[in-house]
Formats: sequence, structure tokens, C-alpha cells
Amino acid sequence: MAKDIEQFGHIGVLMGGYSSEREISLKSGRAVYDALKRQGFYVSPLDIADKEEEKIAAFVSGSRLDMAFIALHGHLGEDGTIQTILERLQIPYTGSGPQASRLALNKALAQDIFQKNNIPVPPYVTLSYEEMSQHRSLMDEISFFPVVVKPAQEGSSIGVTLVAGPQTLEEAMRKAWQYGDRILVEQYIKGKELTVGILGEEALPAIEIRPQRPFFDFTAKYSDGMTDYIVPAPIPTDVSLKLQETALRAHRILDCEDLSRVDFMLAEDNTPYVLEVNTIPGFTATSLLPKAARAAGIDFDRLCVRLLELAYDKKKKIKNTA
Repeated sequence: MAKDIEQFGHIGVLMGGYSSEREISLKSGRAVYDALKRQGFYVSPLDIADKEEEKIAAFVSGSRLDMAFIALHGHLGEDGTIQTILERLQIPYTGSGPQASRLALNKALAQDIFQKNNIPVPPYVTLSYEEMSQHRSLMDEISFFPVVVKPAQEGSSIGVTLVAGPQTLEEAMRKAWQYGDRILVEQYIKGKELTVGILGEEALPAIEIRPQRPFFDFTAKYSDGMTDYIVPAPIPTDVSLKLQETALRAHRILDCEDLSRVDFMLAEDNTPYVLEVNTIPGFTATSLLPKAARAAGIDFDRLCVRLLELAYDKKKKIKNTA
């Protein structure tokens, strides 16, 4: 190991939270905790169950942490909240900062940024419930079926529906609105679904996702045997390099740090369309980012340690500027 374990001090693995991804977060957090424990770190699992920021801050502060490994998915973990709390407490943490986290979680804002920076994204429309209620004609703008309807700020394919035609569009929109006021309606790109993980400043091998259902939804994502993952993806080398280059651009444009996972649809003409950037992707031993890292020769334990090393560099910066 590049650094002595004692230098890291007391590490808290922050998991759980109150979002719709709580159970997934607990699995990620437990896997990270077990990995760091195996490597001999002084580590504690912290289930963040409160919704009030001051209570969360008091709980984290009382845990006397030297560093935090964030395994909180969705709101609290990926919307910049926990990052803001940790910065206030001057506790170094893994992953992106508050602003990058907020931008990446808000798919509508992120798509706007990608489009302005010439990163291919599917044609899309964003709508709030209020806008649609007052101006139902806005639905007429959606003419590029089939479409994918999703909440603007959720992960794990929660609230996501593939819509073949206008007959079921409103039903899918109402489903997505259950998870937030704003939704994203984007054209479904026919092709291959792929994902590229980022570790530090390196793009990992692309993974092809082959769901047995017509669509990679929550059930396909989290049910055993429902999806095949091929890593490295069986695509031409030049296409793979283009995917990795685009993933790094998306990661950097949002000012992400340490890690992310960029999801794509690869069209039949090999154009890589960015779907979203995940700043805290799933982190069990069988999750996609760890699969990609393993294909690059980095096992799960080493991956967790590497992220701590990146956070440790932030710890040194805090000390130097204090």
C-alpha cells in the first residue's frame, strides 16, 4: 500500500440515507466496510437515517472521523448535501464535491450542459407537473417515440418507463412525477447500452449491458439472472476509445472527482449518446464500476483503498490551507 494505514485515521463508511435507494446503499456500504476491514483499516459503518441536516452533522461529528467513504446513493449522498456537511466539518471524503454532485443528479441540467459542450445526448424535453397542468399543449412537443420517461433526480432506474407511443405517455409521466416535480422525456436510442467507469483520471474498460427484458429497468438491474454484463464490451477498439474519451469529457465538464460511472446508448451508427453520470455508483463486489475495475486488474479491496488514497490527498490539502 502506498500509504501507512495509520495515516488514514478513523474512517466512516456513510450508508443508508432516506432516499428510494436506501437498501442498495446499505449493500454498497457494507461491502466497502468489509473490504476496508479486511485491509486492516480503523473503520466504522455509519447508517445515516435522519433527514435533518443539523442532526446528520451532529451524528457525523460525534463519530470523530478523520475521513469519510460515501456510499450514499440518491438524495443526501448524490445531491451535494452530505458533501456540504463534511466540508463544513472539515472531514475529507471520497468522490465529487457538492456542486458536481448536484449537477450530475439533476439529469435535466446535466443534459443541458452536455448539449452546450457538444457531447451527444438523446433529444429530450423536461417538464414539471405544474407546467403540464397549465399547458397541456407541451405534450405535443413530444413526437419522437419511443421515449424514455424518468424522474429528473433519481437513480437506479427508479420511476423509469419505456413508452412506445402517445397512448401511455401521460401514465408514465405521472409515475415519474411521484419521485419529484421535474421529469425528463428523452428519445429512446436504438442500439447497445454501455457504461464506462472513471477512477481518478482514468477511464476503465466499457461494459455492455444486455437485459433479458426489453429495457434495463429497476427489475433488470437488481434481479439475479435478468441481465448479462460483458466486460470488456465486444465493440471495435476505436469505438471503445471514443466511449472512454466521451466519458472522461462528461466527468470533467461536470467537475466530478475521484470516480463516476457514465451510462451510454451506442447508436447503430456508433454515436455514443450520454444518458447520465453517476457520482456514487453501486459499490458491491458485483456492481458495474467494480466489474470494470476488475477487468483493468484492480480487485474490489484495492478499488476501495484507491478511493481512500484519493480522498487522503484532499485531507492533505485541507491541512495545508487551514
